[in-house]
Amino acid sequence: MAKFDVLIRGGTVVDGTRVPKFKADVGIADGRIAQVGGKMDPADAEQLLEAEGLIVAPGFVDLHTHYDAQIQWDPYCTISGWHGVTSVVLGNCGFGFAPVREEERDRAMLTMSRTEAIPFDSMQAGMIWDWVSFPEWLDTLDRIPKGVNCLSYMPLAPLMTWVMGLEAAKSRRANDGEIAEMQRLLGEAMDAGACGWSTQRLGENSVQADYDGTPMVTDIMSDNECLALAEVLAERDEGFIQITQFTGDLDADLEFQSRLAAAARRPILHNLIAVSRENADVHRNRMRWLEECNARGEPIFGQAATIRAAFTFTLEDWNLYDSSPAWNYATTGTREEKLEKFADAGVRANIRAEIDEAIKKLGQTQALGGPIEELLIQDLAHKPELEEYVGMTVGQVAEARGVHAVDAMLDLALETDLAAEFLTPMREQNDEWTAEMMSSPYVVPGVSDGGAHTKFLTAGSYPTDFLIWLVRDTQRLTLEEAHYRLSYLPARAAGFRDRGAIIEGAPADVVVYDLDGLKITPEWTGEVVHDFPAGEWRRVQRPDGYRWILVNGEVTFEDGKETGATPGKLLRHGRG
Repeated sequence: MAKFDVLIRGGTVVDGTRVPKFKADVGIADGRIAQVGGKMDPADAEQLLEAEGLIVAPGFVDLHTHYDAQIQWDPYCTISGWHGVTSVVLGNCGFGFAPVREEERDRAMLTMSRTEAIPFDSMQAGMIWDWVSFPEWLDTLDRIPKGVNCLSYMPLAPLMTWVMGLEAAKSRRANDGEIAEMQRLLGEAMDAGACGWSTQRLGENSVQADYDGTPMVTDIMSDNECLALAEVLAERDEGFIQITQFTGDLDADLEFQSRLAAAARRPILHNLIAVSRENADVHRNRMRWLEECNARGEPIFGQAATIRAAFTFTLEDWNLYDSSPAWNYATTGTREEKLEKFADAGVRANIRAEIDEAIKKLGQTQALGGPIEELLIQDLAHKPELEEYVGMTVGQVAEARGVHAVDAMLDLALETDLAAEFLTPMREQNDEWTAEMMSSPYVVPGVSDGGAHTKFLTAGSYPTDFLIWLVRDTQRLTLEEAHYRLSYLPARAAGFRDRGAIIEGAPADVVVYDLDGLKITPEWTGEVVHDFPAGEWRRVQRPDGYRWILVNGEVTFEDGKETGATPGKLLRHGRG
């Protein structure tokens, strides 16, 4: 009988713990790392992977995903699974599908079709929906084939809706009895193996609104409700919290998250920390805040936006201008309703007024897509009469036509039946400041939003981009530091009990890759593929350079191709 199921021979091991890289064989047996280094005979292995000249490192841990629907039809959770991610956390930002009553399933999917821009038809065709309660949801996750490991939060939006009813949750705050019931259900979810709870608090003008344009129920939830749920984790001394919060008062938002960490006495994953292109104080102030919180015994980790990626979108699908009430109104409703609103002079006047007169309220970048006048025209449905505008900015088109940038953008959308494709400009990223941000002991890279915004975002490629950009091309980070940030640190921050490192006894989640050969195809904007249920499409980026990806000791990808193996596990309480 063979000693090892798999032997990875001759590679350079970067084990994730910051130990200097070393050349060694890695033997795997029964899904775990059985031996690192020492004499290993290929004859002792069922499967030999020759890794000479390649890096052998722990699989990447993606803490911020929305694969709750997609994992039901795509066991590898691509894009993330293609890019070396072997473990994901589901249910971020307070959004998910449990607990949900049978008669409320369509409404739950409609919510996710806007707030996280997941195609409704794909969810309707591809979701199993054989659960109602949160423990039943975990049982489904446990049972279905998976090519990655997963944890799941108890998301607060479905929890609040279950207890209060949707309309009540959107119009008033929970009473004492309702809070007690939410605490009870959270305890039940934790008993079943939830990793904690998550929420989004973005205020009345949420940048990620509900299907009907109203705020999500969590956007307007009270501090008291959050603190009451934090007490559940404190009493149990387990779990962690993910929070996305921006209500317009940054100091107040950070002060509350500090209080939340003190109340929970459990780790908080703060979304997000990012580098500004113009002002180093943006990330430095947030790094200082993280250090101060942790020095006080308030465990808070910042999830950092590190991906170099652009948004590519049409106004048929785009929803990230929702922080503007006028844009929110114009981009909600059916396709026909959007066309009618975009043509309405009054609607346009309202949008122009908000841009011209309320920049301070909306922020200098207007919304997540950046200033409208700087958007690039990528495609205009191949209409010959419009081809002269392809490659121009919206601002340049506005000048050429003698109209406001808003009118130029909406006119192009109407003239192409909403097919006009806009691209956020690719600005030079500051690798020095990004590496500086990564020097904080409390910052992890990522925020992939994997599984969400599927028609205009490809941030699931962030691990590959991180290695290409900050390690290979700019040499701002060592391989040892990069793999610590991509695997070991997020695993420890988020309650994965024994993953994120190549050490004897640990589960064998491994990536074997050629650093010089790493490449993302196509760069920046991705490509359109029709591989979702119901014939829906999404935008993807694939990698080159990964020779093998292993999950729990089984090869799931070889040279970028799926092997069909589905050894992933639901990690109840982070174990498994």
